[in-house]
Amino acid sequence: MNSNTTIGQSNYKNIAILGSTGSIGTQSLEVIGNNPELFRAYLLTAQSNADLLIAQALQFNPAYVVICDKSKYQYVKDALAATSVKVLAGIEAIIDTVTDPEINTVITAMVGFAGLEPTIAGIKAGKDIALANKETLVVAGELVTGLAKKHGIKILPVDSEHSAIFQCLAGEQDNKIEKIILTASGGPFRNRSLSFLEHVTREDALKHPNWVMGAKITIDSASLMNKGLEVIEAKWLFDLEAGQIDVIVHPQSIIHSMVQFRDGSIKAQMGLPDMKLPIQYALTYPNRVQNNFKRFDFTNYPNLTFEKPDLVTFRNLDLAFQALKKGGNMPCIINAANEVAVAGFLSNSIGFLAMSKVIEECMQHIAFKNSPDLEDYLNTDKETRIFAQNLIHQMPLKALQF
Repeated sequence: MNSNTTIGQSNYKNIAILGSTGSIGTQSLEVIGNNPELFRAYLLTAQSNADLLIAQALQFNPAYVVICDKSKYQYVKDALAATSVKVLAGIEAIIDTVTDPEINTVITAMVGFAGLEPTIAGIKAGKDIALANKETLVVAGELVTGLAKKHGIKILPVDSEHSAIFQCLAGEQDNKIEKIILTASGGPFRNRSLSFLEHVTREDALKHPNWVMGAKITIDSASLMNKGLEVIEAKWLFDLEAGQIDVIVHPQSIIHSMVQFRDGSIKAQMGLPDMKLPIQYALTYPNRVQNNFKRFDFTNYPNLTFEKPDLVTFRNLDLAFQALKKGGNMPCIINAANEVAVAGFLSNSIGFLAMSKVIEECMQHIAFKNSPDLEDYLNTDKETRIFAQNLIHQMPLKALQF
């Protein structure tokens, strides 16, 4: 593992942000910008948002930027010609540059399956991983956690729920977890009926009550698939069985998650909904540093409420638990199917409830592998995407709606 780079009397970390133009990426840069004595943005990457990537590079002067969309390479290169920033293009460039020996920590904020191979490359190069790309552990949790142990690196959760669990476990190394309780806001359609969900639009689903996030994760939150993916991620982060993971709906999003120990005691991590706090904790762990984030005031929240999730109306959470219990490449199947289904919903090709139908069909038809390797995961992802896309294109909307 790399030691911190020394500048004068200060030690700071060189940070790679994979997905710097997304919600987590931009907030990570806020944290870095607020702590220039602790961090330097060393590598920034974006899928296609060239203008924001250029603006970030001009502000933070990283060593490298990578634009995945190769058609925008020259545009970015020309815009940064007067700087010392080296401009690269394509996913291959991300996989290569993330191994740079100057990098200390990699924030994996890329969306979806695309984050898997760059994360693995960073782990093999001995970089600590600040994990915001939950799909990496959903798809290949056993492989990724095994590599992390082999290479002696830390996987530091950035998701607010997993960061909460991680914080609750500080100092509890010798105490057995009885179960963890992941909290869910319930999204914009909490307590709504199936008949209501038949007619919701993408605009309706993108209005999250508590969090400001990218489109894909916002839709996942509305369908409760985001919580399902977090359940699978938690299994690998904290070495748990499916029966040790509970989900509770907590509409205020103040308690971010809880741990129940074998003596029945429960620890909870609380705070206002603000992703900058778990990002900062992952980057500064095991230390906490001062910040000016807005503070929680109990008097502003006299009632914190909790309820069971509705697994009949929001089937995606139940499907995720099924995939976790099945194991093998089944979580990879539901992740790929969900990514295609969400894209279909966002493009108005299918309805909201149809997403669960697409995922279930893929779970039933894609070949199951009990002990997959990386090549199996890559093939499963590709096969599932083709099947899901064909399903969306060939079946009438009404058949996919229910």
